[in-house]
Amino acid sequence: MEILSQKKIVLIGATGGIGQETARLLKSSGATLFLTGRNREVLDEIAAACQVPAENIFQLDITDPVAVQQVADNIHQQISQADILINAAGIGIIEPIDTLGFDDFDRVIDVNLKGSFYVLKAFLPPMKAAKKGLIIHIPGVLGKTPMAGAAAYAASKYGLNGMLKSIREELKRTDVRITNLYLGGVDTPFWDDIDLKVNRDKFIVAKEAARAIWFLCQQPSSGVVSELVIQPFNHQAI
Repeated sequence: MEILSQKKIVLIGATGGIGQETARLLKSSGATLFLTGRNREVLDEIAAACQVPAENIFQLDITDPVAVQQVADNIHQQISQADILINAAGIGIIEPIDTLGFDDFDRVIDVNLKGSFYVLKAFLPPMKAAKKGLIIHIPGVLGKTPMAGAAAYAASKYGLNGMLKSIREELKRTDVRITNLYLGGVDTPFWDDIDLKVNRDKFIVAKEAARAIWFLCQQPSSGVVSELVIQPFNHQAI
């Protein structure tokens, strides 16, 4: 396992439930963190808790490609490249096709798929030039197996899954590695506004989801974990 004390890690989506726990774990391991998030208040709170300096935190909406590139340029002015890029940003809208609106569908695609594309376009080039680095994305299990009522969300995650696998093929002559983490239900505020009968008491705990990311950050340089799947035993409502 590689230690993290010398690693420069960019965490996109640090204000989400998984992102916050991941930031705490990585900081406790001595990593140098660069944090982004949509909610400025929460971003400042997690930055203070992790003692991340002001120049290393950025309020960011990843659906804005110009803003994403500006943040990447700012970070790359401080460091030549990120050792590890983690994209924990994402939104979920669970609606059957009969009630799924055009705007909601577009929003999920904009954040989960197009936003991830913008992030990769901005942060991948220095890694590719250096021929090294690790990229961790979280397509979620709905990027592997669909479920009823998740047409928009599954479309965004299936698209993300395919995009990452294609980019992985482009990177075969380098040591830039891509890991996909497929998480099932995680008990975070992500689910607060989703009208779906589930038993959140049986969800994956956010700290354990973050621990999986922390583990993946320590992959040996001689290999790569291409994907990791973690699901609750059973979270469907009775």
